[in-house]
Amino acid sequence: MGRPRKFDPEVAVERAMGVFWRKGYAGTSPQDLVDALGIGRGSLYNAFQGKNQLFQRVLVRYHDQEAVRLIELLDRPGPVRERLRSALETIIEADFADPDRRGCLAVNTAIELAGRDEEATRLVRRMFDRLESTLRALVEEGQRSGEIDRGRDPAAVAGFLLSAINGMRVLTKTAESPDQLRRIVDATLDLL
Repeated sequence: MGRPRKFDPEVAVERAMGVFWRKGYAGTSPQDLVDALGIGRGSLYNAFQGKNQLFQRVLVRYHDQEAVRLIELLDRPGPVRERLRSALETIIEADFADPDRRGCLAVNTAIELAGRDEEATRLVRRMFDRLESTLRALVEEGQRSGEIDRGRDPAAVAGFLLSAINGMRVLTKTAESPDQLRRIVDATLDLL
């Protein structure tokens, strides 16, 4: 009979997310994870089978927590442009409030691992696809209400908005002030 686990795997995934988000996948060593999770190496591998499998669980957790928050902001009631501006400004505020300026874990993962790690690529693509689908629905709603030009292709506009959001998440890492990104928000909304 095996010994009972002395740690909560869900808490471990949450802590691991902080490490991967701050250091990246390649920059995170198994020892970093052991130290952050407060468990032995054997427990790490017994619970998660390895660093890559733990990282996959982290990406799923990130989607369920962080990515869904943005989608919820976009899905709430109110004028489309106001919801979009609010969501974009929330991103700026959250990213600048983070002392480590980690940006977005999904964007960071796409930059670091896309094309090299099939499962990480699939999980990030799933997040981007879900956000783009939400943005497309928002654009279509804005076209029906007259807030967004009806002559624009909703899929193309949603792709543009996704690119603007992801680009802002990268720029946050080096921007000197939130005003630099607020100008991008203004320009993005002007283009609709």
